[in-house]
Amino acid sequence: MHIFIGADYRGFERKQALMVFLEQCGHEVTDMGTYEQASGDDFNDSAIAVAKAVRENPGSFGILICDSAHGMTIQANRFKGIRAAHCDSAELAKLAREHDDANVLCLSAHFTDDEKAAEITRAFLETAFDNLERRVRRINRLDEREDYA
Repeated sequence: MHIFIGADYRGFERKQALMVFLEQCGHEVTDMGTYEQASGDDFNDSAIAVAKAVRENPGSFGILICDSAHGMTIQANRFKGIRAAHCDSAELAKLAREHDDANVLCLSAHFTDDEKAAEITRAFLETAFDNLERRVRRINRLDEREDYA
């Protein structure tokens, strides 16, 4: 599975640890930045890079990490075809995949340690979309806007 991963300076260390975990699980991982822990960078850059990469590579997933996960989630969801979900537990990650076919997982560096991040990520990546008609219909409605990036 191809995974694009990005973080801001607050999520940098969590991203580095999660990349090792993902590679040990056999996933192909592409680091979309930030590439150093330099205070003051903008979360937007990594979120935009990951969202575009996931959109351009069907079947891939994205993972974004910042302090709260809110900014990353908001930024990624500005892109048509991206369904970014901020998940603080494995249960929420499963629901994001099963019900909403989320393709970008957003994690909080502040509230999630390395072990919990790995647990949430595993649940997200191992859960399939429950392809019910009502869920497909609802997901298709997410992209009805015309002013997406």
